[in-house]
Amino acid sequence: MDSTTPRTYIGVLFALVLLTVMTVAVSFADLTGLVHLLVGVSIGVVKASLVGLFFMHLIRSRPATWAVVLVALFWFVVVLTALTFSDFATRPSIPFVPGH
Repeated sequence: MDSTTPRTYIGVLFALVLLTVMTVAVSFADLTGLVHLLVGVSIGVVKASLVGLFFMHLIRSRPATWAVVLVALFWFVVVLTALTFSDFATRPSIPFVPGH
């Protein structure tokens, strides 16, 4: 049985609301592009981690569940990012095709 108390869920809720407010504040901040990207992605990773760990009960799950989560993260981060950047990198090498 899960021993997570309602107090824990309320604490996670307040953390998620605070991180959402921080996301909005960062969107209005005058930052350079790279810093803006890094701060926004960092806040997003923390929010996704909180949701996964507490609301999806990964914090007390079996190692097999963690393996599935890690494989999914590997797929998303490595494979999809590599495919996206390979498409972006090869676009200038495609010749102009009339009518397209």
